Amino acid sequence: MTLNGFLQLAIYFLAILAVAKPLGLFMAKIFSGEPTLIGRALRPVERLIYRLCRVEESQEQHWTAYTAAMLMFNLAGLLLLYAFERLQYYLPHNPQGFTGVAPDLAFNTAVSFTTNTNWQAYSGESTMSYLTQMAALAYHNFVSAATGIALAVAFIRGIARRTASTLGNFWVDLTRTTLYVLLPFCVIGALVLVSQGVVQNFSPYTKATLVEPQKIEKTGENGAKTTETVTEQTIAQGPVASQEIIKELGTNGGGFFNANSSHPYENPTPLTNFIEMFAIFAIGASLTYTLGRMTGNQKHGWAVFAAMAVLFLGGFFVAYYFEAQGNPIFNQHGVSQAASEVPGKEQAGGNMEGKEVRFGIMNSALWATVTTDASCGAINSWHDSFTPLGGMIPLLNIMLGEIIFGGVGAGMYGMLVMVVLTVFIAGLMVGRTPEYLGKKIEAKDVKMAMLYVLIFALSILGFSAWSSVADYGTATLNNNGPHGLSEIVYAYTSATGNNGSAFAGIGVNTHWYNTTLGLAMLFGRFFMIIPMMAIAGSLASKKAAPPSAGTFPVHTPLFVGLLVGVILIVGALTFFPMLSLGPIVEHFLMNAGTTL
Repeated sequence: MTLNGFLQLAIYFLAILAVAKPLGLFMAKIFSGEPTLIGRALRPVERLIYRLCRVEESQEQHWTAYTAAMLMFNLAGLLLLYAFERLQYYLPHNPQGFTGVAPDLAFNTAVSFTTNTNWQAYSGESTMSYLTQMAALAYHNFVSAATGIALAVAFIRGIARRTASTLGNFWVDLTRTTLYVLLPFCVIGALVLVSQGVVQNFSPYTKATLVEPQKIEKTGENGAKTTETVTEQTIAQGPVASQEIIKELGTNGGGFFNANSSHPYENPTPLTNFIEMFAIFAIGASLTYTLGRMTGNQKHGWAVFAAMAVLFLGGFFVAYYFEAQGNPIFNQHGVSQAASEVPGKEQAGGNMEGKEVRFGIMNSALWATVTTDASCGAINSWHDSFTPLGGMIPLLNIMLGEIIFGGVGAGMYGMLVMVVLTVFIAGLMVGRTPEYLGKKIEAKDVKMAMLYVLIFALSILGFSAWSSVADYGTATLNNNGPHGLSEIVYAYTSATGNNGSAFAGIGVNTHWYNTTLGLAMLFGRFFMIIPMMAIAGSLASKKAAPPSAGTFPVHTPLFVGLLVGVILIVGALTFFPMLSLGPIVEHFLMNAGTTL
């Protein structure tokens, strides 16, 4: 841990803080129908979209109709993406001649990008054509992000409105998010990334002759080993920049290349690294200001921002500390010691395994924290190579529901569900009927909030338990013991949390994992949205009561502390046994000089 690292963190956090108000204010105006400069320019395009799609802009929807429209739209998008993958061999812009994607992998990927997860059980540069990458996958990067933001805005309207039966119009919110928020920033961001060396072209892959031919050993199906001399290398390229910016801004995370944001064509410089990390948090942080503006209680918006900031900084410092300490099983010369020997000194300079030297430990730990605080999943280092407790932080961030700034929209409505639970607990503590911004929190609201939490936990723990005891679940593990358990649990946590990052020591391109991880993504996205929208509809229909002596203020440091405590307690009670059997046990084993 260095002063330089802390200065970089300070610059990053101040940049996020600086953008929260202007971008949050802009989004509040967009979704409230207030005039903006960009709105005047693009308003004719918006009207044309409504006319072509036969959308009545002024017609608002009940929460059930809003949710149904969202579900139907996403189902149609899922089927369209599945068709693109299966038929890509016959479609244009496929210079490599890639065949259609296998049915189970196509299902997994279609669900993944529809749910804003972007889990990738494939290598992008060797599986997907340019058309599939640019049109099908990038399209879902936009609309899945826009869906999350629209749902968050609908929830905020539910809090802000009084005795209302509607939450807005899904089609209008989706259109405005895409047209006014995502597209303009992505056009500018893509050009900036291109200027820094991120590639953007339609050229076929380049064949480069190696200066020094390499000999590799291969094992055939019958077990016979042969030696092959490799004389050339294939350099993949394509329309990368345009997908890279929406991948981060929309907290999607799916990389054009298998190496994701550690690949020099996706993330070539420290400046692009900063820009991409900034994009991951920008919208999620700004929605806290949108919350305050639309509810008429700006202090509450800043209180939610403060709770997110506390959890973000706490997680980062833990990850950074343990990665900077290194692994004591390695001696000071980087040579692994046998388990029977006394552990040597930590790795000189910290744990650089699985990290890019151009980013180093601090930016790797920061990126890992940011991408799992949000439901992004993009990586610039391999989480599987982190120290046990350093790698536990990305896992724990997702287990907390990725509400720490969170995925675009999804983080906000997830945090608001936790706010409802916090207000309920506060009401129990003082013996008063819980109130949230003047609205009574009743039994049905708490039931829906707990259903939201239970669906999340059941999907993760149920699928993880099943896979850990079944031969087809453990057959593709590259690690035994607690780390192998962590790899399985991380996969289902990432899928249910719609994150998409992984402990990559597990092979997931199998019928079992493609199917069950796809189901986990669906549960974590759409099954959790239904109770959340039920809460929003319930809040919108309530009358607002004036504050009383028993009203718990939701803008004070006490509220921030209680909100953080509730989030940690819910996460700890649910997942602590698993964390104890996985990364925590592995940490003690590491300090004892062994891995098993």
